[in-house]
Amino acid sequence: MAELALVTGAHGFIGRYVSRHLAAAGWDVVGVGHGNWVRDEWLRWGLRDWRTADITLESLVTYAADASAVIHCAGGASVVFSVAHPHEDFRRTVDSTAAVLEFVRLHARGARVVLASSAGVYGEVSSAPIVESASCAPVSPYGAHKKMAEELCRSFSRAGGLSTAVVRLFSVYGPGLRKQLLWDACERLARGENRFFGTGTEVRDWLHVEDAAALLVAALGSAGTDCPVFNGGTGAGTSVHDVLGTLFQALGRTDEPSFSAQARTGDPSTLVADASRAFGLGWRPAHAWRDGIAAFAAWHQAGAR
Repeated sequence: MAELALVTGAHGFIGRYVSRHLAAAGWDVVGVGHGNWVRDEWLRWGLRDWRTADITLESLVTYAADASAVIHCAGGASVVFSVAHPHEDFRRTVDSTAAVLEFVRLHARGARVVLASSAGVYGEVSSAPIVESASCAPVSPYGAHKKMAEELCRSFSRAGGLSTAVVRLFSVYGPGLRKQLLWDACERLARGENRFFGTGTEVRDWLHVEDAAALLVAALGSAGTDCPVFNGGTGAGTSVHDVLGTLFQALGRTDEPSFSAQARTGDPSTLVADASRAFGLGWRPAHAWRDGIAAFAAWHQAGAR
């Protein structure tokens, strides 16, 4: 009989890909979180069951008491939202992580836990690529709350003997993402706009969502009381200007993106991963960023279904 894996936030962009990877690896997958999902759709993403509920101790006991693994994808997902609504972002990220860890401590002691964290915990850095041992000084509520969630994992591991791991995801993208740079760019261009916030020189490590999901699943095998941390990136940085230029070409445009030259509050200028620790798991990113952006453009042009 297959072991049970719980995915919190399975309706979300990363959570649904994680669910599918787990199912392909032979897990029996249950999802809990927010989102109205018809049964046929969540079945296609590998879930045996989906429950719409807040991530609380009570809901986890009710729906996933027999879990052997938890990949915690629920939580805040936007720097902009966290600046406008810091308390709600705290609730989504920190409170939900505390609930997951308390659930495992009390009701699923043998379960391994992987937290989907963010490179936002690093804040503004002076050099790249960033190693996991670099100091963390987040510059947004979003990053601060992800850092708090990581500290909870370490605390529960040290004091309670829980097996946890953290994956700090960098700039995850791919079909299904209806926010952030690529989606906003496609929507703007469809309205006849080609001016974007920022300088265009911002550098990010672009990780395809399929690769992000594969890494989160791979990290389960290394979860332990030492709570290892892995950067979820490719190890290569690409500027926003180059990414948008590639998107323009994929959409058949001949113009160039223009920029406001204004920096966005809470956004570091450079975030590139040292991915060597993740590579040590036997994981490698399989999607080149240019191919991934072309696929995103095709998905959007096809109606974003």
